[in-house]
Amino acid sequence: MSPLENAYEVIKSVQSIILDKDQVIEKVMVCFLANGHVLIEDVPGVGKTTMVKAFARSMGLSFNRIQFTPDLMPSDITGVTVFSRNESSFTFRRGPVFCQFLLADEINRTSPKTQSSLLQAMEEGQVSVDDTTYTLDKPFMVLATQNPLEYQGTFPLPEAQLDRFLMRVSIGYPCNDKEIEVIKNYKKSRTLESIFPVAGVREVLEMQREAEAVFVSPDVLQYIVSIVAATRTSADIHLGASPRASIDLCRSARALAYLRGRHFVLPDDVKELVPSVLCHRVTLSAEARMESKKTEKVMDDILKRVYIPTVNAPHS
Repeated sequence: MSPLENAYEVIKSVQSIILDKDQVIEKVMVCFLANGHVLIEDVPGVGKTTMVKAFARSMGLSFNRIQFTPDLMPSDITGVTVFSRNESSFTFRRGPVFCQFLLADEINRTSPKTQSSLLQAMEEGQVSVDDTTYTLDKPFMVLATQNPLEYQGTFPLPEAQLDRFLMRVSIGYPCNDKEIEVIKNYKKSRTLESIFPVAGVREVLEMQREAEAVFVSPDVLQYIVSIVAATRTSADIHLGASPRASIDLCRSARALAYLRGRHFVLPDDVKELVPSVLCHRVTLSAEARMESKKTEKVMDDILKRVYIPTVNAPHS
């Protein structure tokens, strides 16, 4: 079985548990293939934790969950150095960040100091404690959740940390028919007893390598840069997207093209991913907020103004 076929099997496995959410599952897989992290912004009880566990089990990867609370300390995430009286030496006890799939549940309920303890892990795949740097296992992915409707007692993620998330997605409620199936299969989905590994670490890393090798033409690169640059000059946007956003948009477009069975990126791949990759990275202007404009609508207007190049399949 090829790495791409393994990727399809992982998606099918997760779809058997998370019903009627194929687009969300595909986006999370795209983010994983692009070596990115996902911010899942949604109300409680729609299957965020179940989806993350299903991805981890489908790929045979380690999983940890951290419930973020106001009293959580950075050492509760990264680990702590303790003194062993028997050995008369200090030893490092690893925290829950040492895994391959990390679910940071309700990340906006903890202090900025604790939130920032994830920055190095997300950016570099490393953790530094007491002047010693520890490398995390690969692949490593953070999937953080937050409730978009409840702000009392929360600490909104700063722009620098939001920029570390390649995508922001929302699962949403299922339709009535699918919700009936969810109720019927509640025990199976809760225990994930039907989920078995369909890929291993070697296959997963090969998927990521193949996705990274997808060709991006100069015209598509220019299209990506033009979109991001337009966020910096729009009258409706106070803070535009960073160069990291351009890189992430390119990486995710490669991964999406790979999942679609192509070895090259189309402008449509970029356009499809713009809302998920860019909307959480920009800040609307005061005037736009007063006019009750939505970030998604502003971004859609930008896409309509940016020239879309014509791209043909490259010669092998």
